[in-house]
Amino acid sequence: MRRYAPAAACVLALAAAGGAQAAVTVFGGGMAQACSAAARDGVTDPAAEQACTAALEGELMPARDRAGTYVNRGIIKLRRKEYAAAIADFDNAIKTKADLAEGYVNRGAAYIGARRFMESVVDFNSALQLGVPEPHKAYYNRGVAYQWLDDPAAAYLDYQKALELAPDWNLPKAQLARLGFGASVAPPAPKR
Repeated sequence: MRRYAPAAACVLALAAAGGAQAAVTVFGGGMAQACSAAARDGVTDPAAEQACTAALEGELMPARDRAGTYVNRGIIKLRRKEYAAAIADFDNAIKTKADLAEGYVNRGAAYIGARRFMESVVDFNSALQLGVPEPHKAYYNRGVAYQWLDDPAAAYLDYQKALELAPDWNLPKAQLARLGFGASVAPPAPKR
């Protein structure tokens, strides 16, 4: 029996933004588990993608594991900056299991890579509404999107929320510092 263990976000490193990546864990053996391990471990070679494809084409699995395998294959493609192909896999994951928050948060990251920032914000909102297991990563990702949308107030709030949820996480700290928002700096005024 396979078991699905949720993970959170896959962030693209655009400009000076850092990245945090996680995959959907599939247990129980077979190619789907190999695909899960490859995505979790940061593997990007064609053999890892082929393991995912073999699992999707040849293994019987519950909808949650099938959706997770699409997410994992999408992560492998995303890391290679194959944004359109990654988005297609995340679309398939969401079609398979519409309440899989990781599908939305990873598709949002791919949208950032494809410079489709408004669509990424919509996906991060969906992931947060669905209760993504690691919301700090969704807030961080959305902050990156808001930066690209030239909305420093919204980016600031999301980086602060990510930091509140994960106080030891260095990525939001680095973004806030890079943007000049230290502990003693007032947040930017909201866009009008």
